[in-house]
Amino acid sequence: MASFQRKIISCIFVFFLLSLAIAGEARVLFENNANEGFVRVNGAHFELNRSTFLFNGFNSYWLMHVAAEPSERYKVTEVFREASSAGLSVCRTWAFCDGGDRALQISPGVYDERVFQEYAQWARNAGALINGEDDFYTNYMIKDYYKNHVKKVVTRFNTITGMTYKDDSTIMAWELMNEPRNQADYSGNTVNEWVQEMASYVKSLDNKHLLEIGMEGFYGDSMSERKPVNPGYQVGTDFISSHLIKEIDFATIHAYTDQWLSGQSDDAQMTFMQKWMTSHWQDAKSILKKPLVLTEFGKSSRDPGFSQNIRDAFMSTIYRSIYSFAKDGGVMGGSLIWQLVAQGMDNYDDGYCILLGQNPSTAGIITGQSHAMTSLAHLVQA
Repeated sequence: MASFQRKIISCIFVFFLLSLAIAGEARVLFENNANEGFVRVNGAHFELNRSTFLFNGFNSYWLMHVAAEPSERYKVTEVFREASSAGLSVCRTWAFCDGGDRALQISPGVYDERVFQEYAQWARNAGALINGEDDFYTNYMIKDYYKNHVKKVVTRFNTITGMTYKDDSTIMAWELMNEPRNQADYSGNTVNEWVQEMASYVKSLDNKHLLEIGMEGFYGDSMSERKPVNPGYQVGTDFISSHLIKEIDFATIHAYTDQWLSGQSDDAQMTFMQKWMTSHWQDAKSILKKPLVLTEFGKSSRDPGFSQNIRDAFMSTIYRSIYSFAKDGGVMGGSLIWQLVAQGMDNYDDGYCILLGQNPSTAGIITGQSHAMTSLAHLVQA
């Protein structure tokens, strides 16, 4: 979510295939054929085992943090079990946790194997002149910290599966960063240069997995005629130019109309939402020629006048649009709701949390979309 961005500027995310994670099939698929089991991009659509792959998925950013405490690991199991029952097949979660409580990276290069955006402060402590958070994209020392972290995660040997992460087909894709923004350069050029450098580095370590950026979808200077599609402002990224980088395999967008268009009516927010999705889908199809995923969206329970019926109606409308776009060649690969949690996680409630077991109507809508996307994958002419 956008509200987390300043806190998690150093993050990388990981997408994994829920069915493989639960069933333990990843190793078998990998050993049978090095090209089997990994999600691929073929033109502007995803493929899994040479068949079109469409999905319905979810975010649970907290998995690693909660799993670090053995007494709380049942919450991860609970969410996986409920998500699997709802047909959700892709999960997006943190592959980092720097400094502080239950940290993955305690200090530069020192990792806590229990868990497996402190970069600017670390650089200051090492004597570097850091002017602000946006130096994350340009300071050589900070970029080296980031690369060291990426290398540690991507090449880590998993003692449970008996393979390194870069060889594990349970992982669908790596994400460079959640919601990059740069207040020092609204053109998007600085972030674009950083994406090029880091995407090339990740691919040098791991050319088996897909890679995406983690952008929200804001347009920049490369297509000024698209700027009016933005919700009235820019954030220092360029959706078009950054996703044209050849090492980036697919494009992403986020959508929080209740935040971006706060105070506007539900109808106005939905009008924006439809235009936002349509514009990026058209660009993915005609300009980028890469798949597109709506990787974050939701409806906050903290919105004025919120009710579960309103959220259900919102989700149903978005899901219908995703399905409609996906029918046309599979360019729209799927969507990921923000976010699923387990019981007893009130401290993680950001307003968007969904407990499937306690929200049967919402669970039914999610399940219906999962089945629809799975069935469509067998029919779509990519």
